[in-house]
Amino acid sequence: MVSRVIPVDPFDLVIFGGTGDLARRKILPGLFRRYCAGQMPEEARIVGAARSALSSEDYRALVAESVREVSGGRACEDGTLDGFLARLDYVRIDARGSDGWEDLAALMRPEMVRAFYFSVGPGLFGDLAERIHLHGMASELARIVVEKPFGHDLASARELNATLAAHFDEGQIYRIDHYLGKETVQNLMAIRFGNMLFEPLWNSQYVDHIQITVAETVGVGGRGEYYDTAGAMRDMVQNHLMQLLCLIAMEPPAKFDPDAVRDEKLKVIRALDPVEPHHIVRGQYLAQDGEHPGYREAVNDPRSRTESYIALKTHVSNWRWAGTPFYLRTGKRLVARSSVINVMFKDAPHSIFGQEAGRHANVLSIRLQPNEGITLQVTIKEPGPGGMRLVDVPLDMTFAEALGPDGEDPPDAYERLIMDVIRGNQTLFMRGDEVEAAWAWTDPIIAGWQSRGEVPKPYDSGSTGPGDADLLMKRDHRAWRGIKP
Repeated sequence: MVSRVIPVDPFDLVIFGGTGDLARRKILPGLFRRYCAGQMPEEARIVGAARSALSSEDYRALVAESVREVSGGRACEDGTLDGFLARLDYVRIDARGSDGWEDLAALMRPEMVRAFYFSVGPGLFGDLAERIHLHGMASELARIVVEKPFGHDLASARELNATLAAHFDEGQIYRIDHYLGKETVQNLMAIRFGNMLFEPLWNSQYVDHIQITVAETVGVGGRGEYYDTAGAMRDMVQNHLMQLLCLIAMEPPAKFDPDAVRDEKLKVIRALDPVEPHHIVRGQYLAQDGEHPGYREAVNDPRSRTESYIALKTHVSNWRWAGTPFYLRTGKRLVARSSVINVMFKDAPHSIFGQEAGRHANVLSIRLQPNEGITLQVTIKEPGPGGMRLVDVPLDMTFAEALGPDGEDPPDAYERLIMDVIRGNQTLFMRGDEVEAAWAWTDPIIAGWQSRGEVPKPYDSGSTGPGDADLLMKRDHRAWRGIKP
């Protein structure tokens, strides 16, 4: 199946932090792929902006190296890369001063979509927004893209929203969460609201519980200084896992419209119950065979109480989900890299096959990474003679196999989201009140374990996390699904 490429309008895209890691690993290679796909118009221009003293030629050479490294050389040998590089410029800029801003403003073309990507630390968001406005670049067609973290708590999130709102309307602010750009995440809405098969069963009458797992094999790496001030709750649960929970639990919006979708997501967050202390498990990974340091060594704090793993249980208190628990877990240095949502349906109310047939239940597994796809576990008779022996088998739709044209990889999340910014489509971006509602739920949880002086449980690197997380499920006579690559 060949995907349909819809070109976007001509645009000027400014990447603040254009020499940084995110720009070189994700943003620029993603833009190159959109150029190769024919989605980027000839008039499009990309401007890198950073503190480094580079010429535009120097910057093009840096981008070429990054694109070749990420793409493995594909589509670079036929001159395509040269065409992409010709659309690049560079401006040396002082985010908190005046240097470079007039040069940047001179590059902006009138009557053109302008997107400003803040690929920098959140401490610079306000300075950048202020200077864009001050130098006359905040036109009606201007948009700003803000990377997480969107604040450190509710108070800082409100302050950040107020700072951005002083210079841009809410309709111009794109708070990006790359999880929402994944093909499978978007397919959640298609599966739920485009098929009669699932939606009648998508409620507490038929769903026993829902598990959301985001597991990583890497440690904190070079992010130790930041991560130790955030932890898994702030870094992952408050945004990534919260968004997945919202898409799973939300009511059908009246239409596929940015505000209609985000209104329903906001209702879910506001309906979340507070999390009881005995429904939370926090952990820190230990060193592994002398090859990888433990969490406390990685952050250079032998007494750190910041969690690299968290598992929790919560409920959505509304008519659809009353009594159905949602279990969330995420952690670093786990056994495999895997992001998956498991919708665990209830057992049949009565088994006609007797006790020897065992217990069987349907499970809808939505895999976000590394192999995006959807699996529905159904119960069938095991082939062969000897009575009615039941087994569970998967109905598997792996997107790379079912939809991928001749081995072509699906678009990266950043590719899709940046093109949505140019189109002016905010459906897959968080609204300010949504961010604040998520922090309003998260803050009391963090304050609770801090006031209790709780220390995270140690767990082995390469495991599934601390044993207490298994007990969290066993108390409810349930079990986590395995973490599989």
